[in-house]
Amino acid sequence: MQHLVGGISSAGRALPALNDRAFRVDHAFGPYLVGDDGRRYIDTALGFGAILLGHADPVVNAAVCAAIERGSMPAFAHRAEEEAADALTAACGPLTSAMFTNSGSEAVHMACRIARAVTGRGTIAKIAAGFDGWFDPVALGNAGSAEALLGNGPRPVRNGVTLLRYNDMADVERLFQENDDIAAVIFEPLLANAGCVVAEPGYLEMLQATARRHGALLIADEVLMGFRSRFGLASHGMKLNPDMATVGKAIGNGFAVAAVLGQPEVMAAAADGRAVRAGTYSGNPVATAAVVATLEQLAKADYEALAARGERLRARLASTFAAQSQQISTSGLGMVFTPWFAGEAPRSYEAAAATIRPDKSLALHYALREQGVMTMPQGYGRLYLSFAHDDAVIEQMEGAIRLAATALQEG
Repeated sequence: MQHLVGGISSAGRALPALNDRAFRVDHAFGPYLVGDDGRRYIDTALGFGAILLGHADPVVNAAVCAAIERGSMPAFAHRAEEEAADALTAACGPLTSAMFTNSGSEAVHMACRIARAVTGRGTIAKIAAGFDGWFDPVALGNAGSAEALLGNGPRPVRNGVTLLRYNDMADVERLFQENDDIAAVIFEPLLANAGCVVAEPGYLEMLQATARRHGALLIADEVLMGFRSRFGLASHGMKLNPDMATVGKAIGNGFAVAAVLGQPEVMAAAADGRAVRAGTYSGNPVATAAVVATLEQLAKADYEALAARGERLRARLASTFAAQSQQISTSGLGMVFTPWFAGEAPRSYEAAAATIRPDKSLALHYALREQGVMTMPQGYGRLYLSFAHDDAVIEQMEGAIRLAATALQEG
């Protein structure tokens, strides 16, 4: 009898069987996964973006092991928690106050609670098709849901959360005309879970200005993009100035940790008890050791070179399939992007929903998996690269893409 529900604890991590064999990871290192059958794969899922230095980074692992030796779960304050907060906020401009949680979903929940406490308002507006965690309120309008396609009907509202259409400036104005109870707008710098749809020029700046004009806070949900495209927040690289940001994934290189960052006057609501905070494991020594060790290395990492390798791979993916009279375009950035089976990548969620081809995404997954490259099989799946994906690994991936394109053409 199988006791693990569905065979896995998070539904998005399930992979289809290949040749009637289920895939399970035995271990991972650098850019690779090794299955329980001993076969090695280049990994492009990378813990859904949680791995940026490479799997089982020895510096991070050593710091974590040392933390475990000192005791993994004291009930009280410890020095590493402040060290991690110092390291994190040093790269985040005016967001000089931090508090740790265990997951991005928790961080978003806490940021929304703080926004409500600070403004005295009750409604959070999120981007339709954005992913801001799996807790009930912000799960409204996730990609693939009926609510995400707003249409022309009434704006959806549930559990104090409402939606606005990405890349639609007029809809931002309508939102605030319809509702004077908006505590905060939460946005992602890249609409990743909807297929890495990028923001149109001026959209996020207009969103920020409009929220400020109406007294609402701005929360940058950077659980995915924080420290992935640059050392710091992606929103700061876009010249935005959010009141709070949520980060996670890359800041711990695979260890369970996330954080809320904010301007001191905003985060004071958590310090003085207006916004209740708790969490047995929040800021534990293992997590904070991982943050310090990860950020020390990311501070010296060559983000431009990583982006260039990714852009090279995106171009090669498109040109290889074009040579086989097959269309693939990509959306996103060099270090995280989504393939689309169309001549042009979508620039809105509505276009993405119309363009998505789950059958072809699954076929590409199988074809690349046969060639030793592991990808996410979903239509809105992303390909992530880590700093361990060096030029030699990219060359291996390019070879796998050529063979996969031929197999799909013949199949």
